[in-house]
Amino acid sequence: MDWISNLVGVLLDWVQQLGYFGIMLGLMIEIIPSEIVLAYGGYLVHMGEINFIGAVFFGTVGGVIAQLFIYWIGRYGGRPILEKYGKYILIQKKHIDVSEAWFLKYGPGVIFTARFIPVARHAISIPAGMAKMPVGKFLLLTTLAVIPWSVLFVYLGMLLGEQWQHIDEKAGPYVMPILLGALALLIVYLIVKTFGSRKKGDA
Repeated sequence: MDWISNLVGVLLDWVQQLGYFGIMLGLMIEIIPSEIVLAYGGYLVHMGEINFIGAVFFGTVGGVIAQLFIYWIGRYGGRPILEKYGKYILIQKKHIDVSEAWFLKYGPGVIFTARFIPVARHAISIPAGMAKMPVGKFLLLTTLAVIPWSVLFVYLGMLLGEQWQHIDEKAGPYVMPILLGALALLIVYLIVKTFGSRKKGDA
C-alpha cells in the first residue's frame, strides 16, 4: 500500500536527520521492522554520516527498550491488551500464542534463543512479563540476543550501501546459520535443564 511506503519513507528520513537517536527511536516505537531500521543505519554508516559502533550501540539500546516496553505491557496488561492493540507494534495473536507456548514449555532461558526465531522473536517478551520474570534477568538475556542482531543488520546495510533496500534477500544466508545456532543452543539448554531437574529429584 502506498501509504505504508510513504510512512516508511518519512520515518527513515527522520532516522537520517536524528542519526544515532533516530536509529534508537525507530527501534523503540517498532512501527517498521527492526531489520529495516538497522540496515538503513548501516547505509548511513556507508555514507559516512555515523559510525558502525555508534549505530550498533544505539540500535541495541533501542531494541532492548522496545522489548522492555512489551514486557511491561505483558506484566501489567496481559493478553487482552496485547491481543487488542498488539497489531500496532507488529504483534499478532498467533505470535502471542507461539511465544507463550515456548515460554511455558522451555522456561526463561528461551528469552535468548527465541530472539532469532521469526514468529516468536518480538512476542517472547509478553509471557516473560506475564510470568513476572525478574527484570534484570530479562534485560540481560534480551541484550545478549539483540547485540548480534544489531551487528548483523548494520553490517549488511553498510555492505549493501545504496542497495540496502534488498536487505531481505541478502540477509537470508546469514540469518539461517544464526537460526540454526539458536536452535542448537535451545536444545543444549533443554538438556541441561532436564538433567538438572532429574538430579535435584534424585537428591
